[in-house]
Amino acid sequence: MITAFLDRLGLPQSCELDRTVSKRMLSENVDLNVTDKKALKDDIAKIRWTHTLKPSTINIAPYIDQIHEYAEIAILSIVIVKPERVRRIATFIHKAIPYATFLVFGYADQVAVSVADKRINQADKSKWVVENSWLTPWFDPQVKHGPTHAFVADSYSSRLPFSTFLAFYGALRDRVIALIAAEHTGRYKLATSEATENRIEHLHQIEEHTRMIAKLKTKLKRTRQIAVQITLNTEIKKHKDAIIKLKLKM
Repeated sequence: MITAFLDRLGLPQSCELDRTVSKRMLSENVDLNVTDKKALKDDIAKIRWTHTLKPSTINIAPYIDQIHEYAEIAILSIVIVKPERVRRIATFIHKAIPYATFLVFGYADQVAVSVADKRINQADKSKWVVENSWLTPWFDPQVKHGPTHAFVADSYSSRLPFSTFLAFYGALRDRVIALIAAEHTGRYKLATSEATENRIEHLHQIEEHTRMIAKLKTKLKRTRQIAVQITLNTEIKKHKDAIIKLKLKM
């Protein structure tokens, strides 16, 4: 399925690389905690650097300023054995590679895509800071209808801006965020830059409300006091109502 999705990006053959990325290389380029190390060891079957997009392989210009350095884009495929820690894996892979990375995960007959907002570390110009990383839901790239189909069609390379790597990668990022939003709204809709930033804020708020609901439900299971149960259920409903309102804004 990874290959099926990558084929639908329509990238030039000159961008193909197809090199193995060792787990050791990743571990040497990023600080991993105990859980990260376990995920790297147990949850990943193989990693391939499938494509490299740089001026010598595609007609796109680098973008470099005091905050950003988008001189190239790496596309990696990662075959997952267990999907539970895929978000954690995406985060530390983005941190390990010092330029823009587009990650395509494969599990069973589905894929998930991840991108990240990165900037130059002002305290150490040789390092990057990952401000946000984004991971789509799992999907079948060969589906012919619905949000997934719209996302795949919209991600075809010829539909992306070729002015700079920042613009190209930013367009991919906006499409990934649109697909994540579609999980809540039921429809894929690419937004303007300003609307995408609002959408990001709404997604962060939904995540926070979801975490609070989980905590409140845990407390609810542990209490036998009717008054406390009523209070907790009221709080849970408030968070659920807030999520519904946020979804309507996306």
